Amino acid sequence: MKDKIKLSVGKNTFRVTLEVNRSAKALIELLRNGSIEVACYNYGGFEKVCTLDKTLVSNDSHITTRAGDVMLYNGNKIVIFYASNNWAYTRLGKVDKEYIDQLRSILSGPDTSVTISLTNI
Repeated sequence: MKDKIKLSVGKNTFRVTLEVNRSAKALIELLRNGSIEVACYNYGGFEKVCTLDKTLVSNDSHITTRAGDVMLYNGNKIVIFYASNNWAYTRLGKVDKEYIDQLRSILSGPDTSVTISLTNI
């Protein structure tokens, strides 16, 4: 079974199923010390970019993203997609399907903060 994390934006929570790779494992280890809250800004009308205080191991490759993809960019930015893009990222995970429509409406709004944490949901 793959590990999961949750993303919380205000009162909205989204479950993310993580990939099995070194980057996702590094994120889990970071979250073992507790939840992290990061400021996120809109970029390009298709993603929210959240900058971490720490750089994680990455293995970028050219990827076409879809709504719900959670990627690592430049080793220290978590990017949450609410639309599609093509660029070099490291795949961290995917927001579970039942949250995609809600995710689009929440993330396409103004800049916000996101709390990232381990989950048991």
